[in-house]
Amino acid sequence: MGKPLTAFFAIAILLCAANTRAAVRAARIFSDHMVLQRELPVPIWGKADAGKMVTVQFAGQTAKTKADHKGHWKVWLKPLKANSTGRELKVISGVDSTLIRDVLVGEVWFSGGQSNMGYTVGGMARRLPEGKALADAADFNGIRYRKVNEKNSPTPQTDLTGGDWVVCNLKTVHGISGVGFVYARRLHLELKVPIGIIDCAWGGTPIEPYIPIEAFTDHPTLKRLAALAKVGDVEAIKKMRGGTFVRSPAWLAGAIYNGRIAPVAPYAIRGAIWYQAESNCGIGEDPRDYSHKMRALINGWRNVWDRPNLPFYYVQLPQWRSYAWTYAREEQRRAMNVKNTGMAVTIDLDFHNDIHPPNKIDVGERLSRWPLAKVYSRKVHFSGPLYRAVTIKDGAINVAFDHVGEGLMIGKVTELKDGILNGFEVGDKTGAWHAAKAVIQGKGVVVQSDAVKEPVAVRYACHPQAPKGRPWNLYNKAGLPASPFCSDWSMMPYDPARNPIPE
Repeated sequence: MGKPLTAFFAIAILLCAANTRAAVRAARIFSDHMVLQRELPVPIWGKADAGKMVTVQFAGQTAKTKADHKGHWKVWLKPLKANSTGRELKVISGVDSTLIRDVLVGEVWFSGGQSNMGYTVGGMARRLPEGKALADAADFNGIRYRKVNEKNSPTPQTDLTGGDWVVCNLKTVHGISGVGFVYARRLHLELKVPIGIIDCAWGGTPIEPYIPIEAFTDHPTLKRLAALAKVGDVEAIKKMRGGTFVRSPAWLAGAIYNGRIAPVAPYAIRGAIWYQAESNCGIGEDPRDYSHKMRALINGWRNVWDRPNLPFYYVQLPQWRSYAWTYAREEQRRAMNVKNTGMAVTIDLDFHNDIHPPNKIDVGERLSRWPLAKVYSRKVHFSGPLYRAVTIKDGAINVAFDHVGEGLMIGKVTELKDGILNGFEVGDKTGAWHAAKAVIQGKGVVVQSDAVKEPVAVRYACHPQAPKGRPWNLYNKAGLPASPFCSDWSMMPYDPARNPIPE
């Protein structure tokens, strides 16, 4: 063999060796323009050659560890102070290194749900003048967004396959979640620190695939869902109590968690926001036991992040003509008994009965009130009136509420002094419901009907949508709407025959 050919093969061998050697890198959730969580320990992890030392440097800190036999490594940075100046995070192993640029420190929130969480600022801008105005002014270097678009998986994945953090500006904002942007914008303006949103929303999906499979416990519906998902019996899932349409493996228990969330946890976050339930109460889908699924989601995420009190705030469904939506809203309300949760009511935000209402501005603003009050100690009203109890006397029902604030009112933006409260009904001993007159008295509402001398229950906004010209209009004086409620849900049994599975 001649010398030129020998030299060629020697170079080729060296190049192959270089290419097979695993360069050190951080997990793909870490990229240029990211936001790291302030005031909490911050994990950084990734891959390197097995057994090699790995050093992470950021903001004057240096953390070291050794990659395990599979090349996985993780270090923890000590709590960081908020910082709006982009800095570099460096990962070093031997002669290899990775540099992540323009890293900010502030507040990070993880968001999930289906298409209404995924509904973009661009969608708002095309349909709402207010949305366009927001988009046209959305030049925020301190707001960063990371969309996670991974496929579903039958097993938890250790890393993402792609994607990057983006800076919120006039070019990128149109692709950002509308709710996520409005939420981040409000926090950014109020807190004066960078805000990061990691969004794993996937349109058309039910709640089950977002829940870690280990969390399907503590209730028969959850256990059955996990068992049926394991064998892929989608027909049985459709027909069971609390069943949904499983359109693909991505709709099965744990499938989206495995692909989109497992590779992200335990990225340091302040809390989570959630907007979903449409695909758990659509045509032929049974909303019963959704509150148990919500608890499994919340507790499941808290477990994988090792944060037992992780704040979790979510959106109650707005109006829609589906029979089952009334029951889904109640299931969502019941999930509020989990500690450190909160619900943004949107029953008044109808847009021509659109399943994708473009007004994500009020949704994001209402959702942001919860952390502003509960996490960041701002003195803001964070909830509309929530049903507490009733007292029945002399043919009238007195309804007491939590979160009344400075008082109740009729009307969304300004109080209608001579307005009429819509949406209240009383139930009689036969189980029938009758339209009723409702009057605000003090910090409660007195409800009665001439047709019912001995009422036994009261309900408010317990229909899929409000009658035309009679909007549900009970608010507190902070302008936050009352949640739908029924004082006795045994008088409103769910009837699957009214929401049948299509042929």
